[in-house]
Amino acid sequence: MSYAAARPSACPACDAAPAAEALAARAPLPGARLLISVPAVHCAGCISSIERDLAQMEGVNSARLNLTLKRLSVDARAGIAAQDVIARLDRLGYEAHEMDAGTLSMTETEKQGRDLLMRVGVSGFAMMNVMLLSVAVWAGAEGATRDLFHLISALIAIPTVAFAGQPFFRNAWRALRAGRMDMDGPISFAILLTLFISLYESLLSGEHAYFEAVVMLIFFLLVGRYLDFRARAVARSAAQELAALEVPRATRLRDGAEATVAVADLAVGDVVLVRPGGRVPVDGVVVAGQSEIDRALLTGETLPVFAAEGHVVSAGEVNLTGPLQVRVTAAGKDSSLHQMADLVANAESARLRYTTIAERAAAAYAPTIPIVSLAAFVIWYWISGGDLRLSMNIAVASLIITCPCALGLAVPAVVTSASGKLFRKGLLIKDGTALERLAEVDTVIFDKTGTLTLGTPAPTNLDQHGAEVLAVALALSEGSSHPLAQALARALRDRGLAPAVLDRVSEVAGYGIEAQWQGAQVRLGRAAWVGATPRSVTAAYLAIGAQTHAFTFADQLRPGAAEVVAALQAQGKAVKLMSGDVPAAVGDLAARLGIADWQAEALPQDKAAAITALHDAGHKVLMVGDGLNDTVALSVAHVSISPASALDAARAASDMVLLGRELSPVADALRLSKTAMQRIRENLWQSGIYNIIFVPIALFGFATPLWAAFVMSISSITVTLNALRLK
Repeated sequence: MSYAAARPSACPACDAAPAAEALAARAPLPGARLLISVPAVHCAGCISSIERDLAQMEGVNSARLNLTLKRLSVDARAGIAAQDVIARLDRLGYEAHEMDAGTLSMTETEKQGRDLLMRVGVSGFAMMNVMLLSVAVWAGAEGATRDLFHLISALIAIPTVAFAGQPFFRNAWRALRAGRMDMDGPISFAILLTLFISLYESLLSGEHAYFEAVVMLIFFLLVGRYLDFRARAVARSAAQELAALEVPRATRLRDGAEATVAVADLAVGDVVLVRPGGRVPVDGVVVAGQSEIDRALLTGETLPVFAAEGHVVSAGEVNLTGPLQVRVTAAGKDSSLHQMADLVANAESARLRYTTIAERAAAAYAPTIPIVSLAAFVIWYWISGGDLRLSMNIAVASLIITCPCALGLAVPAVVTSASGKLFRKGLLIKDGTALERLAEVDTVIFDKTGTLTLGTPAPTNLDQHGAEVLAVALALSEGSSHPLAQALARALRDRGLAPAVLDRVSEVAGYGIEAQWQGAQVRLGRAAWVGATPRSVTAAYLAIGAQTHAFTFADQLRPGAAEVVAALQAQGKAVKLMSGDVPAAVGDLAARLGIADWQAEALPQDKAAAITALHDAGHKVLMVGDGLNDTVALSVAHVSISPASALDAARAASDMVLLGRELSPVADALRLSKTAMQRIRENLWQSGIYNIIFVPIALFGFATPLWAAFVMSISSITVTLNALRLK
């Protein structure tokens, strides 16, 4: 069945979406007991309808919906379960699932984001008020009126600087205590020096004060830092989205009794009940029941898959139609879902070569900024004949305009934006350096079984057999557990055929299955056992009396395999196929995909040796494989990718993991990596050109502190926005 059932409208006020921005920052209630993800909300009407309806629910004290996080916090009395709230939301037309409030409601990441956003708001509000007062001064206010406006501006600016500037002051103090100078040092020095000069001028009835400049400087710096934080949070948000799919509690079955327990308390071998509509809480094997499973959020598969006794299910999947009893194979931190979330979280902490260059440049550049500013002060003090105010203004402008913020933002914003985009396309980056290495690839080597193919055989010549032959084959294959027999039975059932009626069905271990049909002996199994001539391709053989029939099989292509090979060849990459399978099977697949360079019966050491030889010849190889025999090749390749269905050893050896069945993200990743490296180079060049142009302007006295603050902040924001173009 399709998982596209009609739902009532969940958005009665979609046209009011702009108004929702004013509500986006509503934080969850402190101490809320239930935390629920509601991914469909996106406007003011959604917030209003949900909060109004839950306010009328018996046992609910209050409910707050955070539109930005699409997260509902519910303060409820004891006895109200998350499933009760979810059921009520479902009646409203909103899909929802429970989140673990203990780990997600107040993460350090969210605290940091809210803290920065709050300081942006405070500094922005103060900046507008100080600017209003400055307009009066610029309009010609003089004497006592001008001094009054300056002092009022000081009363606004000083507490604003003390509060909003804390992120810069803390970092600068920490660096100085460690005996080094980072980019926040010059920033803090510029802020405090500008504030001191402005206060000094105001107390001495000076004509000029720069309270608006210092508050504007903090505002633009905080905006740039918040944009950087949001860019860095892309990969982290992906990890949180995966973690949000984890179910905190499960229904354990023991001695026929049900008990709700924390998932962390489950042990391997326990049996849990997953009701229709519920999310699977653990990795496990179905031991009773049958249903359809929705894996769309994890793998991108649009159609549900059948699950019955013996089928494997994973944490985060949704049970659609019937109750399932699942024996636990992994739970909590050991589940595949949790490990996938950890991989995403680890990806953002990796470093590229370009990142190292940017950080080294910023580290070398930052200590020179105070020296340049001091030199500007000394030189202009001498040139101006002792004009302290002019010299100080030029020194402060030079200090502000040379802040290396844009240089520090040049790389991480690009890396995290690219990582987030690839994750949404279905490719998980485990190692951040893989993005840079991927951009250098000129050769792609694919494994066959499980990589270019799904590893599931499918019959290829059913149309060559008559209806009676197919009916007998279906009846025999349904009684066997052999993979080829199961594939044959599945294909015949899909054609709507009915099995023949057999007598005395029995299975001969290692050979096949036999029975009686209309007085004749029928067999399905090995060629020699049924008396058939073996084929050079994979086949199962059927004997009906003295007549024999062969059912040939070919591995099913992984979705997107042909397209990704064509796309890589169009990009100018050399594409090779290396497999441990027999030459006939490998050659047939290579011909189907248009791969001219292929090798069959390749041992693990053969694959590794071939990749090493290509590296020695100056090529950069991407290896895509999934088996234990690919582990060495994945490790020695310049960069490597494995499907999520790969063995644990192969996934551990690879730099990236394909989350779904589709292979198309491989070509997307190669294309996006080129774009990402181009964006990084653009950002580094932009930072360099900015300094070449504007530092002399400041040193020659053509920039006021206000103008310098504006230009420097615009440079940082431009770098971040250039990175976000990847999205």
